[in-house]
Amino acid sequence: MGATAVTELEGWQRGEFSAAGFTHTTYRKGTGPGVLVVHEIPGITPGVLRFAEEVVAAGFTVVMPLLVGEVGRDVSQGYLMGSMSKICVSREFTTMAMKKTSPVIAYLRALARQLHEDAGGPGVGAIGMCFSGGFALGMMLDDLMIAPVLSQPSLPFAMGRGRSADLNLSPDDAVVIANRAAAGCQVLGLRYTGDKLVGDRFTSLRTLLGDAFLAVEFPSTKKSDHSVLTEQRQEEGVARVLGFLREKLLT
Repeated sequence: MGATAVTELEGWQRGEFSAAGFTHTTYRKGTGPGVLVVHEIPGITPGVLRFAEEVVAAGFTVVMPLLVGEVGRDVSQGYLMGSMSKICVSREFTTMAMKKTSPVIAYLRALARQLHEDAGGPGVGAIGMCFSGGFALGMMLDDLMIAPVLSQPSLPFAMGRGRSADLNLSPDDAVVIANRAAAGCQVLGLRYTGDKLVGDRFTSLRTLLGDAFLAVEFPSTKKSDHSVLTEQRQEEGVARVLGFLREKLLT
């Protein structure tokens, strides 16, 4: 895939899903228990697609909703800024407000329920990255979410100490999620230690989830280190995610 976006992905079934007042194009591939792969800014890039293909190959039915941006387009500064501006004005995402759950979580929960109904298995998994990094945490409101993965969670945008530690959850939702963690639902988190976009959220996650939070942290070697599973890919991180999904959904 080059710099020009494509509308179809080879081997992926294109569809559309509506829920909670929102409609998005989706891409589906694979067999086995369901896993949502929710892309980072700016869209479903070649790096995101490469990772999603690996999840499919590991034995899962993957659905990728296209929340912003395009499909197959390479990352560029202009593309990043364009997608960022769309996220900032969209009512789906709480990009600045603290102690609020993004409205898009209701959409993703409905999509996960549909995927679970179609694919079967003990439950579903979800992997969020960057602006979507914390979405799998909010999806724990449903008991079927048993394999949540948070890669470099970055909402609300880390401007100031409070936002840097905020988990993009309402107080009521945080209580439900803490209770699920206490009952044994583990959460996998990945980040580069110097990533300012993640802020102090890993401290907040440890406080909320206790021993149920499994942190995978890599030392930053460059200021640009951010996307653990894609652009600044860490093979160990990818392996840990695939192992977590297998443990929770295939055993």
